Amino acid sequence: MIKAPDISIVILNYNSIFFLEKCLKSVKESKLNGLSIEIIVIDNASSDGSAKKIRKSHPEVTLIESGKNIGFAAGNNLAKKLVKGQYLLFLNPDTVLEKDTLFKTFQFMEENSKVGAATCRLQLPNGKLDYSTHRGFPTPTNALFYFFIPLAKVFPKSKAFSGYTLGWKLSDSEPHEVDAISGAFFFVRAEAAKKVGWWDEDYFWYGEDLEFCYQLKKEGWKIMFITGASAIHYKGVSSGIKKHSQEFSSASEETKRRSVVASIEVMRIFYKKHYLNKYPKIVSFIVLTGIKLLERVRLLSIQK
Repeated sequence: MIKAPDISIVILNYNSIFFLEKCLKSVKESKLNGLSIEIIVIDNASSDGSAKKIRKSHPEVTLIESGKNIGFAAGNNLAKKLVKGQYLLFLNPDTVLEKDTLFKTFQFMEENSKVGAATCRLQLPNGKLDYSTHRGFPTPTNALFYFFIPLAKVFPKSKAFSGYTLGWKLSDSEPHEVDAISGAFFFVRAEAAKKVGWWDEDYFWYGEDLEFCYQLKKEGWKIMFITGASAIHYKGVSSGIKKHSQEFSSASEETKRRSVVASIEVMRIFYKKHYLNKYPKIVSFIVLTGIKLLERVRLLSIQK
């Protein structure tokens, strides 16, 4: 009888073959200390020859071709019937793992049975922390001080203003609990993922990780940020809207526009799912109006 792998690694790719190769190389060079892994790549109808390259150069990888770009959630969900690991790692193709990151994360999960999902420290190419890997939920107050009146940037360690980034926890050198982590490195127990139904396909691109974490928390699982493991996240290679990765991205103007719209739409979806009935109507009106204004500002910024 063939033993099931310890970790199933699922990588959703869209026109990122250069970075996908680097990502796969870092996975294969990881110090696993006896752990077994399987790698599943879902290609979301890339036009850069990604699928052909994977078939030719990486025969050990299970390749799924979606046929069309069905988004992040639906794309990752294509692997649901194939994964066999007791843990799942959803990994972006624009990430590069440190050699001991997989083992350290696995070991942490094995030692902490109440943790449903965890992430390593994701760093941007400039060495700064990718904020999306260490977040609070976007309540109206948290969103206000991060997106609209950015006092979180002025007072990054204030509990009053940095609720979205949980900035006061960043000086903690020990693993600690957060509300949400990034889908770029999302290490989750298979049983916990099954319990919440994997990725919510109401989200096309962005925000799926927030929703996943929200559902895990509802089921009583903890979400943890592991300080002693790390990876580089080039972030935004597919979307082309992140300043730090624009020089690497081959995203078209239409893709950039769709990325901006999607990044704003997630705010509406998440708010309507979880906060619309929790706050007075006037608060919801202000929030949804603010989201609309933010969308216009961001669309104008990419037209410059």
